[in-house]
Amino acid sequence: MKNLLKSLPWLALMTLALISVPRNANTASPPPEPHPHIHAAIGELREAQGELRTAAHDFCGHRKEALEATNRALKQLQLALDCAR
Repeated sequence: MKNLLKSLPWLALMTLALISVPRNANTASPPPEPHPHIHAAIGELREAQGELRTAAHDFCGHRKEALEATNRALKQLQLALDCAR
């Protein structure tokens, strides 16, 4: 019993040392996002859509058709992404 009490501080210290050893972190990078160009195109089209909507002029009569084409393109790109899942 006395031997056990004498070794208790060492056992506690060793246990603490084992617990405090850092674990291997998962350093693997996340997988790349699929279809990064389609996601980028959606972002750019949304920005263009906003510019068309808030512009002070109608781009020589092309604004309405450009907005419609932008909306169609956004819808098609989103459908493509949905299908790829």
